[in-house]
Amino acid sequence: MTPLLMQQPLLAQQPLSRAELLAGDPWWLTLIKAVVILLIGPIMTILLIVWERKALGRMQNRPGPNRVGPGGYLQSIADAIKLPFKEQVIPDGADRKVYFLAPVLAVVPALIALSAIPFGPEVSIFGHRTVLQLVDLPVGVLVILACSSVGVYGIVLAGWSSGSPYPLFGGLRSAAQVISYEIAMGLSLVAVVLTAHSMSTGDIVNAQQHGWYFYLLLPSFVIYLISMVGETNRAPFDLPEAESELVGGFHTEYSSMKFAMFFLAEYVNMVVVSAFATTLFLGGYLFPFVGADSPLNQGWLPVIWFFAKVFALLFCFIWLRGTLPRFRYDQFMQLGWKVLVPVNLVWIVAVVAMRSIESTPIRIVVIVAIVVLVAVPVALTVDSRQQYQDDSVPITGGGYPLPPLDLKVPAVPERGAGRKKRRRVAQASRRAEVSAGSDG
Repeated sequence: MTPLLMQQPLLAQQPLSRAELLAGDPWWLTLIKAVVILLIGPIMTILLIVWERKALGRMQNRPGPNRVGPGGYLQSIADAIKLPFKEQVIPDGADRKVYFLAPVLAVVPALIALSAIPFGPEVSIFGHRTVLQLVDLPVGVLVILACSSVGVYGIVLAGWSSGSPYPLFGGLRSAAQVISYEIAMGLSLVAVVLTAHSMSTGDIVNAQQHGWYFYLLLPSFVIYLISMVGETNRAPFDLPEAESELVGGFHTEYSSMKFAMFFLAEYVNMVVVSAFATTLFLGGYLFPFVGADSPLNQGWLPVIWFFAKVFALLFCFIWLRGTLPRFRYDQFMQLGWKVLVPVNLVWIVAVVAMRSIESTPIRIVVIVAIVVLVAVPVALTVDSRQQYQDDSVPITGGGYPLPPLDLKVPAVPERGAGRKKRRRVAQASRRAEVSAGSDG
């Protein structure tokens, strides 16, 4: 028997990878997966809206929705039925083509992003072995990140095409917001990719069998959590809407189903970033403290663990909205550019140093050296900036310059008609005082 024939049975016994299993899916199974993934967003939105309203009511000591259905839990279904039948009001100055395109551009990328999320391990569907994922791309992380960032163009175009200044301000704010926090979010994924040696979402989940990245890469996890709140325009980072300042933000001029599509995009984006955080940092569909061969990580049970983690992150969105006030715009931008991005860069350098050095004591020395080398220039910069502020203009606690409180504006002499008018006013006031005194 030749060596080639002896190797063929061994090759046949090797398990197929996720990409190979997905490549062998028949067309009808791929269609079923696509339909289910498209339905996850709207169904989760209906659940999230009523859950958020009930949870906020509980936090604020009020009942929340309690009229439609048992306990008010059918309120979202009633709203979903009502919105398509409301009248559509289109401004006269709107660019109609872009006005109609903007809500679609906001919703579609959010729905597509779920296609690269692994919801579970290998299972059997109608007798066919497959994995609970639509596509497993070698650059799946970049695909999800791109989909979450493309959706902001729908917000920008909605503000521009409405033909009104207030929606335009909301759209411009959103453009600045996505640039700031998309950079921080992208940098927080670098440490995960370096540790997992792959940008495939399925490989990242498999790499967390012996330890989840939320504690192994804690700074990346914290930065991602902050960035995902800013990315989805949720409180306390809901500056593109800012109802107290901009009436309703970028969707002020929208009504009926188009208005509902923007809300659908917001809540679907919340589901996407929560599922992405679960995949990157919380072990995906893996049950904690057990191996991949455990019965808890086999079959359809991992789908329950996956959505339990997603709902825990979604509750954090609700919790933040019910407890924190909205950030001021300069505070928001300062947090993104002066805190999240520099800390991220320092952490990436530390991760690369730790991976390149095997000895633990040397790792500690290198990390301390990196922190000192970064902290000293930052401290000097802050100190010089403070000295510059002290030597120039008094600064209030909010960071806004004010003129001196004892500033006196010199009187400007009036000429011609202004001087005559001033003289007549003074004479009339003196006559009134004299008449008032004589009457007394």
